Amino acid sequence: MAIHDLSAQLWHERELLDLLTFKLEEEQLLLTAGKTRWVSHATREVEQVLERLSSAGLARVVTAAAVASEWGLPQEATLRELAAGAPEGPWGEILTAHLKAMTEQTAVIRQLRDANSQFLRAASRSTQETLADVTSTAKTYDAHGRPAGTNESRLFARDL
Repeated sequence: MAIHDLSAQLWHERELLDLLTFKLEEEQLLLTAGKTRWVSHATREVEQVLERLSSAGLARVVTAAAVASEWGLPQEATLRELAAGAPEGPWGEILTAHLKAMTEQTAVIRQLRDANSQFLRAASRSTQETLADVTSTAKTYDAHGRPAGTNESRLFARDL
């Protein structure tokens, strides 16, 4: 039955959502700790999980279409519509539970994403402000080894 495959795919997607949450929290910890050296690695890992989620989502859509056909629903039926149109038995509740868990996890992910974006913008602004305040302290030296272009007062000893 395709419904068993769909349920397995939904569990897999939920695991990927948990992994994405972890990776976003990891990224946030790096940002708040100022460990910018590792942020690019964390961001790359987030992107890899998002790619895996995208593939899993496509597989779910195909399997959901097969379930919808078996149940006499339109092939483009959403998970909510599948849950509502499920035949007698536990599948309606199971699909509703998957939908509820995935919706809640998506809200958590959205909050983490927004917070991380704010941290990144703040870090970018801070870096830009720091760079704007940096003045060149490089000096050149004259033929006598003294800094060139300085107007320092000097005390000279005179032979009397």
